[in-house]
Amino acid sequence: MLKFALSSFVICTLSFGQVLAQASKVDSSEMRTLRVDPSASRGAAASQVFDEIKFIPLETTKESLFGSISQLHITDDNYVIWDYDTKSILIFTKEGKYVAKINGSKIEKDPADKENQDFYGFTLKKENNQQLIQVSAGKYFFYFDLNGKLARKAKSGDGEVYGGNRKFSDGTEVDRSYMDKIDKDSNYYDLGLVKDKKKVAAYFPFSMDRYKGDQFYSGGESITDYGVKDELFFVNFYEYNIYKITPSKLSLTYRIIFPANNSLPSDFKENPIYKGKRREYFDKFPKAYYAIGSAYQFGNNLYFKVSNWTWGANERKAFIYNLKNGMVTSISDIEPDSLSQFLPVTDAGIHYDFANKGFHLFDGQYFYTSYSSLALFNFKEQNEGKDRKYDPALTAYFKTQNKKSNPVIIQLKPKKN
Repeated sequence: MLKFALSSFVICTLSFGQVLAQASKVDSSEMRTLRVDPSASRGAAASQVFDEIKFIPLETTKESLFGSISQLHITDDNYVIWDYDTKSILIFTKEGKYVAKINGSKIEKDPADKENQDFYGFTLKKENNQQLIQVSAGKYFFYFDLNGKLARKAKSGDGEVYGGNRKFSDGTEVDRSYMDKIDKDSNYYDLGLVKDKKKVAAYFPFSMDRYKGDQFYSGGESITDYGVKDELFFVNFYEYNIYKITPSKLSLTYRIIFPANNSLPSDFKENPIYKGKRREYFDKFPKAYYAIGSAYQFGNNLYFKVSNWTWGANERKAFIYNLKNGMVTSISDIEPDSLSQFLPVTDAGIHYDFANKGFHLFDGQYFYTSYSSLALFNFKEQNEGKDRKYDPALTAYFKTQNKKSNPVIIQLKPKKN
């Protein structure tokens, strides 16, 4: 048995030695270990966590009605939203006034293409100082302006790329799932840094057959922008590490340690005994976190959420870790107060929007989340008889809208310390 194990090790070493030799080393010299016990996290008043809270109702018309915010991007003057339910992109002003909608009727179908020509989301691209909405459908890219008008159409592969990688100020690009082609061989990495089409660094090599017969569950976006120039956070499959990406390297910034009943085995990602059986494992150990996500840092506060197989009103799955004093705040336990007009800042623990998506984004100054009009009217009903006063936008909203109206965006300015 020992001879067989040693032989297998030698074969694996010979097979993957070249790939591993190409991998860059993660800088862990400034790594900080954070111990987080979700059951010991505390609540807080909204005004203890945030400096500003603003509710932004999105205008509801027959044309603008949609289900939920699956994707949110912000331009100088607009909110651009993708709704999976209606397969539509909707454009609103910063005040929530409806501007335009882009759906399948605006996408010209190619009759010769028998494959699926629907689109699933969008990206923003700037061309000639104009912000455009890029949609990929079938073999074509469609570009729309912020009034929903088609600006141009281009065939994919003709020098056209969907979205594009995140780019730093010096031109270095962050390539998620990077392929390094050397002669006839191709090496694959979970993350690559590329400048002027040349590799700067590449991390976490893998073989393409790792996806065969296996399951990979994520906690949302693996790369997040937390508003600091030339810095991004990165999280990887089945780890509790938060990495920092800069133009020159990847650094392990935070390693989070959870209680044993919330933790995966340390070799969960690499050990072949778990391959193809990950769902079976999560069914057996539903409290184990299979992912962390939505990682942001503002001042001394680190924001992140976790994902596991359990669900319930009392579940705590989104946290704020204070890096100065080690205090952990549960976002679902943030109590409404006068700053939030006595309305919850998320629907965590009651409805599903925050549990599924976390914060939509952070622009360096504000977090953006959302919940349904159904949730907001239910929260208002809980305030009945308590002489609550609402700002003009919410007052008008409650007078003219109902539980079936469009979702509401919540803009939150976090405290720095």
